[in-house]
Amino acid sequence: MKITEKEFNVITGETTFTERDETAEETKARLDRAAKIEAEQAEANAKAAQRQALLTRLGITEEEARILLGGN
Repeated sequence: MKITEKEFNVITGETTFTERDETAEETKARLDRAAKIEAEQAEANAKAAQRQALLTRLGITEEEARILLGGN
């Protein structure tokens, strides 16, 4: 993957852009972040499905559950 780096020279007011290849460490970090985000999203989706299944079993809405539990 290409990375574009921006550099601003405060003396001349010029902005330069340099394009370079991603290092192996940067690639690993990017892929690790993407995997973490994907795992967090899968966990959130599973929790939402469990919550909805419970509400369906109880025959109540999410708003009704909040009222029962004292939430606003």
